[in-house]
This record gives sequence, structure tokens and C-alpha cells, in this order.
Amino acid sequence: MINTDELLSRAVEDVVPRKLAEEKLKSGKPLRLYLGIDPTGAKLHIGHSVPLLKLRAFQDAGHHVIFLIGSFTALIGDPTGREETRPMLTKEEVTKNFETYKQQASKILDFDSLEIRYNDEWLAPMGIADIMKLAGHFTIQQMMQRDMFQKRLAKGDPLTPNEFMYPLMQGYDSVVLDVDFEVGGNDQLFNMLCGRTLQKAYGKREKFVLTTRLIEGIDGRKMSKSYDNCIYLTDAPGEMYGKILSIKDELIPTYFECCTKIPMAEVNAAVSTMKAGKMNPKDLKMRLAREIVTMYHSKKDAAAAEAEFENVFKNKGLPESIPEFKAKKGMLLIDALAESKTVSSKSEARRLIEQGGVKLADLPVTAADAKAEKGIWKVGKRKFLKITN
Repeated sequence: MINTDELLSRAVEDVVPRKLAEEKLKSGKPLRLYLGIDPTGAKLHIGHSVPLLKLRAFQDAGHHVIFLIGSFTALIGDPTGREETRPMLTKEEVTKNFETYKQQASKILDFDSLEIRYNDEWLAPMGIADIMKLAGHFTIQQMMQRDMFQKRLAKGDPLTPNEFMYPLMQGYDSVVLDVDFEVGGNDQLFNMLCGRTLQKAYGKREKFVLTTRLIEGIDGRKMSKSYDNCIYLTDAPGEMYGKILSIKDELIPTYFECCTKIPMAEVNAAVSTMKAGKMNPKDLKMRLAREIVTMYHSKKDAAAAEAEFENVFKNKGLPESIPEFKAKKGMLLIDALAESKTVSSKSEARRLIEQGGVKLADLPVTAADAKAEKGIWKVGKRKFLKITN
């Protein structure tokens, strides 16, 4: 059952202009909306799931959803949130990334009942006259309102014409699609408002924009691969469950609201109970973990992940399945952890070791030149590796 009141509130950061959005929804007519993505990476985390879940909510409510692939804009590189130039991709990289993206996004969206478009269809054929006409709808002062542009200029860092044109190109997508509104992360507000301006300028319907909240990673910082604090949609059930159990208590309400489909009345009641001291935050996190693992895997996987977590972290047991790695004679532990992909890099392995986060027989090994001895190693809070010789 779709709660229409939550369409403009749940996991929503802003709606501009809200009055227009409310009027369009109250009309009862199916609305045209879209989410545009530049497939610049191959792995999605639950931060990416927030606008996808919002898109699915409108999909389930009977609105016409368009999923726009930035097959042209991804070649330029979105400067949003960047204080340095984003590397340009090739068409082949974009195509490959989207196939992986679609496989993961299919866990949330019904791709059989939405429209997929590619913006190279209309952006690639544009000539210099078309581009000059497009740029004529904005002033330099308007474009310089973007704080990351101001930061780069202040630091003397490069700002390319490609990046300067990016918001205009993204905005032109709205003109071609002629939508009632656009969904995107809160960091996309400037780009989406460019589309609102252009739809008016080109005589299209008036558009509103809906931005979704940005969520923090498991350490409370912005969710980012560079911080190694992401919960990926492709994480194994046990890994996903353990990561969710490790989030800060203050993130529990946000994760329930933005990353699950549990009714908000139920969420608010549970959170109020926790804040009143009548529920242990860990119990609520366990429910959150079960819900999210079930969404991206299955109910059975969630139950198994919980049982393993209880065995390993409460009963001090070992997981049923532990990855094995055959170490070469005299091999350093740092190299073994990196080569076995237990950690993402040698630098991460070194950091964990020096911080006492790598243990053998429950004893921390802190020497950077420690050898990869035979045995079962605990790496960080949730990972194990069985090293053989």
C-alpha cells in the first residue's frame, strides 16, 4: 500500500517548489519523472539506493518513471562534489558500467515497467549553434554560484569548459524528456534547477525537483569508497549484516527511513521506544540489518547472517565458512592480506596491523614486517582468513 504523503517527505531533503509538487500530485494524474545517472563506477552502495527507492515508490504509485543513462554526460564527468577534475570515461567504459549498475539496481527497480533513455541520443548531435543557444540562458554569475567552482578558482586549480557546461547539458535532458519533476541526490540540486530553468525557457511544462537525503557511512562520515565506510549492495549477507551492526546509534533512524520500506509510523514508534531507554539500540540495529539483508539477498540469508554474527561476536566462535589463502614461504602478512583480497590494499593492511586490528589466536600482531603464519587470522571486526603454507 503506497502512502502518498510519504512520497514528498520520506528520505526527502528538499522539494523545489513544494507548492507545485503538491498541486501536481493532488491532480491525480500520472506524472512524468526521471532519475539521471552517470555510470562512472561499477559498485553501488546503500547511499545510492536512497534515490532508487524513492523512484520505486513513485513507480509503485502508478507514475511514469524514466531512467536516464548519462551516456554522453558521463564522458564529460560531473564536477558535483569534486574539487579536482573528474577523469573522462570512454563510451565502452560507460556501457560496461551500466550493465553492472543495472544488475544491482534491479534489486530495487522494476526495469520491465519503466522507460530507459540515453542522453547521447540528443546531446551528441548538438552543434555549436545549439550549444551557444543553450548557454545563452545562463550568466557566468549564475554558474559561479556553485561552491566547488569558487573553491577551485580560489585555490588556483583548473576548471575546464567541459565541467562548466555540465549542468547545462544535464538540464537539457529535462527539456527533451519534458518531465513533471526530477529525482536526485541533494548534491544534484544545482544541476536539477538548471533543468527547471531550461524547461521554462524552451516552453515545456513546469518542473519541480525532489532531492533525497545523503546518508553517512558506517563511521559517521560521508559514505565514500575512499573512506572504506560503504555498505555495498553486492556485499555478502554476513558482511552486510556485520557492517550495519557497526553503524553509530545516531544513524539508526536515518537508515530505517532512507534504506528500508518499513512504514514510517512503525519506524517512529520503534525509535521513540529506543530513545526512551526502553529498547537497546543493538536490538533495533539487528532488526535494521535483517531488513536490509533480506532486501538485497533473502530472508533465509538474513537469518543465517544473524546466527553467524551471534556465534562469532557474542559467543566468540568462528564463521562456518572462512576464506583460505596459501602463503608463499617467508611471505609478509601485509602481502597475504592484500593478495587474498581480505583488504583492499597493502596500505589498509599496514594500517590495520599497526592499530592492532589483525589477530592470530586472539593475539594482536602489530609489526609491519610480520610473516604470514599458518592459522586463522581475524582481520578487523568482521573478517577472517585461514592462511595455509
